[in-house]
Amino acid sequence: MNHIELRDLDDDDLDAIFEMMRDPDAVAMAAFTAEDPDDRAAFDAWIARQRGNPDVLVQVVTENGGFAGTAAAFTIDGDREVSFWIARHALGRGVATEALRHLV
Repeated sequence: MNHIELRDLDDDDLDAIFEMMRDPDAVAMAAFTAEDPDDRAAFDAWIARQRGNPDVLVQVVTENGGFAGTAAAFTIDGDREVSFWIARHALGRGVATEALRHLV
């Protein structure tokens, strides 16, 4: 099995996250998407808000040390929620399942 870890999001991750969140197949599967996935300024503003919100935990998912996606926990209407974006290259191998185990 591949080694899956969560780590804090770093500025160096932003380009990979932006590209992952622009993938048309990922956008089609996601519950929450940007109005325009190609708008980098909107992405930068959104991620800055997430990172600045003490109620939001955003983690990078790594597979064997490489970028594999993001995992987040946040509160909506008093309920704690989780969200994942898994990069296309990491789909179908249990990466999100293992990341969820780590997140909770």
